[in-house]
Amino acid sequence: VYQDRNVVRQLVKRAEEAGFKAIALTVDTPRLGRRESDIKNRFALPRGLTLKNFEGLDLGKIDKTNDSGLASYVAGQVDQSLSWKDIKWLQSITSLPILVKGVITAEDARIAVEYGAAGIIVSNHGARQLDYVPATIMALEEVVKAVEGRLPVFLDGGVGRPSLFSLAADGEAGVRKMLQMLRDEFELTMALSGCRSLREISRNHIKTDWDFPHYLPAKL
Repeated sequence: VYQDRNVVRQLVKRAEEAGFKAIALTVDTPRLGRRESDIKNRFALPRGLTLKNFEGLDLGKIDKTNDSGLASYVAGQVDQSLSWKDIKWLQSITSLPILVKGVITAEDARIAVEYGAAGIIVSNHGARQLDYVPATIMALEEVVKAVEGRLPVFLDGGVGRPSLFSLAADGEAGVRKMLQMLRDEFELTMALSGCRSLREISRNHIKTDWDFPHYLPAKL
């Protein structure tokens, strides 16, 4: 959500007109994490490149920085005062369902339900926001239990990335090799866990009582 709410209205309207089915509201990124490569390289958009999605909205440029241009841009444009009440505000300007993205705790999941979110996207932004944050697959069960079936829960994270990386590295052959590696590793894990077949894998083989501090509450 940008500081200029008129910009948000325009973006939402464009999404509606383009046929999108929902609005994904990122709730846990008031500032970008420390991206060392961006800082080292003083990342900025080269001359001739623009933020195409924001053309005509006068939202500044990522062209000058002594740090990370992207981080500086976000710090100057994104509304850091975002609160749960803004879900209601978004609902007042669109009929599209609002999905809350960036939830990894039961507490925030219950608040999202309370404020009328249409869905939750369990996400830690690839863990680039905060070191040692739990993986989304670790947080998924806690969130699902908290919403008690009252709204859909989606998973964002690294689950599909091996396929993308393998495809980029070696095309179809790379994906086939990756799938074979996963199969081999899974088979080995089963053997070392005493499981002779998939039927013998039970909840007793899964540790779910993770003693993780809740590093990423939405703080809204």
